[in-house]
Amino acid sequence: MAKKEKKSNKEKKKFLSGLRSEFKQIRWPKKKEMFKYSLAVLVCIVVFALFFILSDLIIAAIRTLLEG
Repeated sequence: MAKKEKKSNKEKKKFLSGLRSEFKQIRWPKKKEMFKYSLAVLVCIVVFALFFILSDLIIAAIRTLLEG
């Protein structure tokens, strides 16, 4: 049973050291880049919202015409 615990601890240490080395490779976006990305997301949200609102209005109008 002690062997399993030692192996488990070795695996944990190996995993954590690998995790540390991966975190060192992360490139975080700068403030200016983050602003651009956020703006792009907001623009896409507005465009899609308008698309779905207009689609809904058109479908509702067609349905009203068909129902009489």
